[in-house]
Amino acid sequence: MSDETRAARRDQVADERERRKRSGQSAAAARIQHQSSWVDQQIRVAMARGDFDDLPGAGKPIQGLGTDHDPDWWVKKLVEREQITGVLPPSLALRKEDAELDARLDTFTMEAEARRAVEDFNARVLHARYTPTDGPPLITMPRDVDAALAGWRARREERREAQRRAVAAQAAAAPPPRRRWWHRRAADR
Repeated sequence: MSDETRAARRDQVADERERRKRSGQSAAAARIQHQSSWVDQQIRVAMARGDFDDLPGAGKPIQGLGTDHDPDWWVKKLVEREQITGVLPPSLALRKEDAELDARLDTFTMEAEARRAVEDFNARVLHARYTPTDGPPLITMPRDVDAALAGWRARREERREAQRRAVAAQAAAAPPPRRRWWHRRAADR
């Protein structure tokens, strides 16, 4: 390599250094190099302030740490935390809703609401029956609307009667009201 080539190379290196200084690339590299010490310093300052005191789960073991690795752990935690429902195949969702239908009907106070709920359930069962789907076969049958409403009326009457008995028992267990002094005088004469 000749002297001229070396001099040209030195000039290129010097120009590159000058360009980096002006563009801030060397400053960025320095920031990246010192970022870990800056993060450590911020953590120490936060610990001194007490920002990490009384965190939820402090002093408790981490859940699921000793179990086998489950690649879908985050999905299961999300479903549990957010209480996500409705991710079942239609046949299983309808089977589950069929099992819970009587309890859902008991929340209604008017017969028209209960009738509408049973008719809606039946319409969804019929739609699922005639729609080809993946998953387990649909074994849920539509409900007889009149029989479901008769059961709803019977359960409602049982609840009302139990409530009447509870009120009567509470009234019988209560002590008789005290007589006022002006009533006592009239009774004592």
